[in-house]
Amino acid sequence: MKAISKTARSALIAVTFAAASPAAAQDAPPAPATVLFVGNSYSYYNDSLHNVVLRLAREAMGEAGKGYAYRSITISGGSLKHHPFAHYLEPANIGMKSVDLMILQGFSGAALDPERAEQFRTAVAEAVDLAEARGTRVALYMTHARGKNHKDYGPDQAGKIAALYRETAEAEGAILLPVGEAFEEARRRRPDLSLVEFFDNHHPSDEGTYLAAATIMATLYGKSPVGLEEDMHDQIDPETVAFLQQVAHDVVLGASGG
Repeated sequence: MKAISKTARSALIAVTFAAASPAAAQDAPPAPATVLFVGNSYSYYNDSLHNVVLRLAREAMGEAGKGYAYRSITISGGSLKHHPFAHYLEPANIGMKSVDLMILQGFSGAALDPERAEQFRTAVAEAVDLAEARGTRVALYMTHARGKNHKDYGPDQAGKIAALYRETAEAEGAILLPVGEAFEEARRRRPDLSLVEFFDNHHPSDEGTYLAAATIMATLYGKSPVGLEEDMHDQIDPETVAFLQQVAHDVVLGASGG
């Protein structure tokens, strides 16, 4: 896979997403066959996000998806600055044959503190430079705002998080995965549905993980999750699965998407 400049990659990637309205999808989704997820507990909760995305992608892509291989590396409570990206990007070091795409999920409070926000930008820039040299693309997993019952909740959190991820993705030519905006749209449509765990009001519930996975799959493969059978091993009722699939479709693909 030939490395391309940040400027060229920026031109290929649409990063203007708005909650409560369809996001602009990429003209040509990357459809990666090998994906590395890098993050913390937001990624490893509920059977690990990468497993759910992989099942959705294989189902959506049919024959082409049979050879897909995903891996996840997480540090509990960790920030991106804690991850040794150079080590990860040598596929043999992590038991992979190649890494087409690396997904970065940062600390949940990064956008809420100026110092952490700057650390996030620096870590992403370093990761993109290392990945580009190895022909690997980078995507940013926009985290969600905390639940309203969380002690640190604020009505402006979602906007701050979206702005940090959008601006960083644009600056570094990374793919933006609008998970946080999908959460806000789902919350707008169904305020009764909890997308975070009841015991801490910020880690994703099964429903939150499923919505994140459907949003990521739709972004990376340009395929609608609507109608797919994947339901996290019957952990989510069919009506809610259909609802979450539709939200992911609308946020990523819009009314006329895939």
